[in-house]
Amino acid sequence: MNISLTVNGKRHELEVKPGESLREALRGLGCTSVKQGCGAGECGACTVLVDGVPQTSCNMLAVQADGKAVRTVEGEAKGEELSPVQQAFIENKAFQCGFCTPGLVMTTTALAESGRGGDMTEGEIRRAISGHMCRCTGYDPIVDAVRESLSRGCGCRDKK
Repeated sequence: MNISLTVNGKRHELEVKPGESLREALRGLGCTSVKQGCGAGECGACTVLVDGVPQTSCNMLAVQADGKAVRTVEGEAKGEELSPVQQAFIENKAFQCGFCTPGLVMTTTALAESGRGGDMTEGEIRRAISGHMCRCTGYDPIVDAVRESLSRGCGCRDKK
């Protein structure tokens, strides 16, 4: 099947197999931040933004992304300059092995772009990231990074 999608601002025409996941298609395009974790949409490692909404790409067929805009971590930095969300994750040491980080960054980016701002409680932040599994950090640094990202205001990149 032939599909067309925009990934990080660049249009792609792809031939995909029936049953091919969006995660597989994105990896084929070189988006190595899109990880294979559980393969069932429960760990969040493959989370990307599809038309601005967080989506576990292992649970979405590539054909479902036809005509849509997809964003991955690869598209968030502007040259050498990290996005405000990426910078907050670094400043708060919200990563260790880094496997879960791209998905968490994308979910946090969607939260920041939603305009919700810094009024989220710790419990609300924890619920918002509950679809992500991290085995290294204990979540406190992640919650701090999300809180800081939201309190800075969006400051997000122009949508690509």
